[in-house]
Amino acid sequence: MSFGEAIRTVLRKYADFTGRAARPEFWWWILFSSLVAAALGVFDVVPVGDGSSIGAILSGLWGIAVLLPTLAVLVRRLRDTGQGWGHAFWLLVPIAGLVVLGIMLSRPGIPDSGGAPA
Repeated sequence: MSFGEAIRTVLRKYADFTGRAARPEFWWWILFSSLVAAALGVFDVVPVGDGSSIGAILSGLWGIAVLLPTLAVLVRRLRDTGQGWGHAFWLLVPIAGLVVLGIMLSRPGIPDSGGAPA
């Protein structure tokens, strides 16, 4: 799956928590989301009247806009590795939770048994 295909797939499945997501789909989305956030950080030097900056406002809006598709692709990726959606709560554990979740998400997907989705 190419970079563009992955982005289109995640945006097409904006709030779809069912099914599975392959490694490229998840990691290309994370790269895209991070690059856009970094690009919006360039505008942090343009102040707005109340002490904030245009970059902070745009970054906040971007974070809100990609929260749901990021969680959806996270759950689909966990399902592809044979894990349940409850492992998404590792995000709440500072540092160690990201490491544990990153290891889980880096595993290869398991073959689909053809049964009901987990």
